[in-house]
Amino acid sequence: MNKILLTFCLCITIFTFGYGQTKNFIDQPYIEVSGYQDTLVTPNLIYLKIIITEKDSRDKVSVEEQEMKMITAFKAMGINTEIDLTSSDMVSNYKSYFLKQKDILKTKEYILKVTNAETASKVFIQLEDLGISNTSIQKVDHSDIENLKNICRTRAIENAQKKAILLTKPIGQTIGNAIHITDNDTNFDNLLQGPIPGVQIRGYNTVDKAKYEAPKIEFEKIKISATVSVKFILK
Repeated sequence: MNKILLTFCLCITIFTFGYGQTKNFIDQPYIEVSGYQDTLVTPNLIYLKIIITEKDSRDKVSVEEQEMKMITAFKAMGINTEIDLTSSDMVSNYKSYFLKQKDILKTKEYILKVTNAETASKVFIQLEDLGISNTSIQKVDHSDIENLKNICRTRAIENAQKKAILLTKPIGQTIGNAIHITDNDTNFDNLLQGPIPGVQIRGYNTVDKAKYEAPKIEFEKIKISATVSVKFILK
């Protein structure tokens, strides 16, 4: 009986202590503020989708032959095709439809990674020369995106602290330690995330190719933003 009573008293003590700790946290005078920070960065990872098709015509050119010419051209441009070019065979997904149309016998999709808009422009022109026009920009990214997100978080919480100081100074108070921090949101606005219509090179076949200059492609900068909420003790 004494053991049961002792256990019961101990449970009450622990519960009271825990409740008191929670109550003390809630009852402390504090100020809650939010901080925000954003930045713009130029994408340095550009993913191009390339689709090669084999047509059932008199001068039929196989996917394999087109692939070989494409890879040779990319290597001549200094692109490491073993690392930056990946492929996925689409025959199984589209075989029945294409055979009914008696037009396309085989289709293969590739993703090429380049690091700047200038190279992307040259790739589009090179593919056009090879007769491969089914190309598009799949998405853009940045190689240091996680670090940039963390920088925004750091500056956002610094901005929250500045705001708390600004709000308390006129009333003769100061802030103490932060007692609660919430990372509300860290956004990575990629305007080209997901498939988008391909870039059209107008009039390329009707002008003098020797005088043709690669189109200047510019990508909108990626916006990275962070918002935090912070509770500071009021002194």
